[in-house]
Amino acid sequence: MELRPGEVANLGVGVSTMMPNVAVEEGIEDMMTRTVEAGVIGGVPDYAREFGTAYNPRAIIDQPYQFDFYDGGGLDCAFLSFAEVDSEGNVNVTRFGNRYDGAGGFIDITQNARRLVFSGTLTGGGLRCGFEDGEIRIQTEGRMQKFVPKIGQISFNGRMARDKGQEVTFVTERAVFKPEKDGLVLSEISAGMRLREDVLDQMGFAPHIADDLKEMDPRLYRPDVMGIAGDLEGKAQ
Repeated sequence: MELRPGEVANLGVGVSTMMPNVAVEEGIEDMMTRTVEAGVIGGVPDYAREFGTAYNPRAIIDQPYQFDFYDGGGLDCAFLSFAEVDSEGNVNVTRFGNRYDGAGGFIDITQNARRLVFSGTLTGGGLRCGFEDGEIRIQTEGRMQKFVPKIGQISFNGRMARDKGQEVTFVTERAVFKPEKDGLVLSEISAGMRLREDVLDQMGFAPHIADDLKEMDPRLYRPDVMGIAGDLEGKAQ
C-alpha cells in the first residue's frame, strides 16, 4: 500500500524484500520498478537467503554501478527495516550492546532516497500475532521494546531527514508513525488494538497522537487478495 505508481524503489534486507510477492499477488508488479542493492533491477526480487537474486529481472548490473545510481538520486523510495527507533525518528540498525553489525548499503540508500518507509514489529523477541475478522490479535507480546528513549547508535538521523525534506514513515504490525517537527506522531492504529495497553505501554517514550488518528486498513489482516490495484491506478491518474 506504500508503493506508488511509476516510482523506482529499493528493497532492503528483511521484511521489505517480501513485498514483491505481494505485488505479484495483487497484480501491480509492473506499475513500479523495484531494485535491490546487489544489482537487481525489476522483476520479482527474492528474500532471506536468496536476497540479491530475482525472478525475471529487467537487468542485473554490478553492485558498484547500482550504488552510483542510488548515490546520484535515482531512488524515489526505499523500503527498509529497523531495529531501534527513538522519539526523534532516529534509527539504529548497526549497534546492539557489544555487537556491531555494520551498515552495508543502509547509509547510501537512506541519504539519497526522496521517501523512506521503515517496516518492522513494534516489539521483538518472541512476539506472536494472529488475525481475526480483519483485526490483529497479540498472542504473545515481544520481550524487547524497539521504540526506545535512546538508541544504541544513530544509523539514520531523523532530524537531518526532515531538514532535507525526506518523507519518512514507520510501519509496524499494529501502528503507523510519522516523524514531525516535535517528534514521532502515531498516525494509524489497527482496529482491535488498545491504544494504551497494546501500543503506548509497549514503547519506551510517549509519541504524539494525531488529531485525526486513523485505523489501519482491515484488508491487511485478511488472508485473501487485498485488491489494491484499483487504489494505485487512481493515484496514477
